[in-house]
Amino acid sequence: MSNDAPGPAFDKGGEPPAATLRRSLSLPLIILYGLGTTIGAGIYALMGEVAGAAGAHAPLSFLIAGLIAGLSGLTFAELVARFPKSAGEAVYVREGLGLRGAPLVVGLMVVLAGGVSSATIANGFVGYLGEVVQLPHGLAVLAFVGLLVAIAVWGIGESVRLSAAITIVEVAGLLIVAWAARDAIPSGSAWLVEMPISWGGVLGGALLAFYAFLGFEDMVNVAEEVKDAPRTLPRAILWTLGITILLYVLMATVSVGAVPPAELALSAAPLVEVWERSTGERGTLIAWISVVAMINGALIQIIMASRVLYGLSAQGWLPRQLGRVSARTQTPVLSTVLVGLAVAMLALAFPLGPLARATSTITLVIFALVNASLWKLKGRSTPGGLPRVVPLLGMLSAIALLVVEWIRQFSS
Repeated sequence: MSNDAPGPAFDKGGEPPAATLRRSLSLPLIILYGLGTTIGAGIYALMGEVAGAAGAHAPLSFLIAGLIAGLSGLTFAELVARFPKSAGEAVYVREGLGLRGAPLVVGLMVVLAGGVSSATIANGFVGYLGEVVQLPHGLAVLAFVGLLVAIAVWGIGESVRLSAAITIVEVAGLLIVAWAARDAIPSGSAWLVEMPISWGGVLGGALLAFYAFLGFEDMVNVAEEVKDAPRTLPRAILWTLGITILLYVLMATVSVGAVPPAELALSAAPLVEVWERSTGERGTLIAWISVVAMINGALIQIIMASRVLYGLSAQGWLPRQLGRVSARTQTPVLSTVLVGLAVAMLALAFPLGPLARATSTITLVIFALVNASLWKLKGRSTPGGLPRVVPLLGMLSAIALLVVEWIRQFSS
C-alpha cells in the first residue's frame, strides 16, 4: 500500500474518526491575523497618552516599547517552532518549568486574558455604537458578541479572511493619516536630534506604548491551523512585530509633528485630531475605522481563546468535549460558544477600566512565565536558536513592567 494512500474511514472501534482543525492559514494570512490582533483600536486612542508622557520624543517611546516586546516575540517564535500546538503557552510552561498544575493554570489565564480583552472591546464598541443607534446596553453587548461567535464558528479560513480584510482597512487608516500629515514628518522627526531627552518621560511613554504591541502572542494558539507551522509561525511573529514597530514610529512621528504633544494628550481621538489639523476636514472616516478595528480585535481574541480551550482538552487537561471539532466547519464549536458566553458576562458585569487593567496584568504574568520556560529549556538542551540571555531579558522586562503596573494601580 502506498504511504500516501488515504487512511481508514473508521477507527478500530468502528466509529468515524474525530474531525480535526483545518490547516488553511498561509504565511500572508497569519501575518494579517497577527497584525489584526496587535494593531487594534488602541493605537487610535493611545497616541495622545504617549505624547503626553514623552512629548516630542513619543516616537522614541514607541521604538523602545517595540524592542522590549520584541524580546518576548523572539521567545514565542522559538517556542512555537519547537512546540507548534494550540494552548501554546501552557505547553511551553509544561515543557520548560514542569510544575504540576501550572500548564492548566497558564492556559486558563490565556483564556481569561482573551475573554477580558474581548469584553473590554465589546464595552468600547457599544459606547461608540450609542452615538449612532440607541439600544439597551445589555442587548447591544449580546448582539455584538453573538455576531462574533457566529463568525468564529463559521470556519477558521473564513473568519481569518474576514479579519484579514478588516486588518487591511485598519492599516490603510493609519497610512491615510500618515499621508495626510506627511508635511509634518520633518518637524516630527526632531526627536532624532533634539536634546536633552527627558528619559523619565520617554520611559513612562514606553510603558504606555508597550500595551499597543500586545497581541502577537495570540498567534501561537492557532498553530494547528497554520500550514507548516514550525517554519511559518516564527516568521509571521517577526514580520508582525517588525511591521508594527515601523507603523507605530511613523504614526508617532507625524502625530507630534502635526499637533503639539500637549494638545494631542488632551484629545479623546488623537489620530482624528491629526487628520483634521492636516486636512481641515472632519475625521469621521478615521473614527469609523477605529470602530471597525474594535470588531477585529474582539473577533481574534474569541478565536484565540477557543483554540486554547481546544488545546487544553487535547492535552488531557480539560474535558474532552471542549476538544470536539465540528465535522462541517472544522472549528471547536462548544469551546467557541463558551468563550462567547464568558465574554458577554464579563462585559455586562464590569466597566471598561478594570477589564483593561486586568488584561495587562494577566498578559505580563504569562510573558514572564513563557520567557522563564525557554530560559530553563535552553539551560538543559543542546545549543542552538536564541542566546539564553534573550528569554532572560524578556522575563526581567515583563516582571519590571508588571511591578510598575502594580505601583500605578495601587497609587491611583
